[in-house]
Amino acid sequence: MIKVLNDLPNELLSLKNPPSKLYYKGNIHLLKKPKVAIIGSRKMSVYTKECVLELASLLSKLGVCVVSGGAIGVDINAHLGAMPCTIGIFANSLDLIYPQSNAPIIKQIYEKGLALSEKEKKYSPKRYDFLLRNRLIIALCEHIIIAEADLKSGSFASANLALKFEKKLFVLPQRKGESEGTNFLLAQNKARLIYDFHDYASHFGTIMQKEQNDEFLSFCKQGVSLEEALARFGAKVYEYELEGKIDIQGVFIKVLD
Repeated sequence: MIKVLNDLPNELLSLKNPPSKLYYKGNIHLLKKPKVAIIGSRKMSVYTKECVLELASLLSKLGVCVVSGGAIGVDINAHLGAMPCTIGIFANSLDLIYPQSNAPIIKQIYEKGLALSEKEKKYSPKRYDFLLRNRLIIALCEHIIIAEADLKSGSFASANLALKFEKKLFVLPQRKGESEGTNFLLAQNKARLIYDFHDYASHFGTIMQKEQNDEFLSFCKQGVSLEEALARFGAKVYEYELEGKIDIQGVFIKVLD
């Protein structure tokens, strides 16, 4: 079911042209998590794909929500690696799936992650809508990671927008001639290089530590029943379910990653 977000996230209120309405499907509590955008080329290399999957997965395990635009290439692999801790921001309305080639993963975003769009029903995206969508991705996130980009590309334009918004801009290591946009950003000292994924992710490590010290989650990981959890923690059980931290499966509780 598509719902209207009653209050825009604070990160979007600073935009000169914030959306008049924002529609969503999925877990709205993901907006409360730290957010990192991973975006880049539709025609990425196999090396970039592997890097994106690894980095997105690592960030999601630390409780960081990976945000991207659902496009083929870098975007959809960022979502896949981070699932279910991922937000997709779409240039089309959420009653449609675009592009169709990404349908299986986009459906997972709708069901397990969070999908956002400022478009009403039956809206197919025009070329300019993708740049409008990118302003939301960049405004929403603390860090912007450009995985791979040519100099004349939408991803490179998004990098410039991130700099305009004074966001922290990062790129992945690439060979000469394979990602001239990100290499140019490095040469101009406009972006930082993520050389070691674990070192970069360690900036968010305190999030995982908080979850490890969560008494309720630690209790549930022991394989307890719903009845036992309710007896000890009461309404917190259902609060954690709404936040997407646990899944109530009949009379048992499963802790979600």
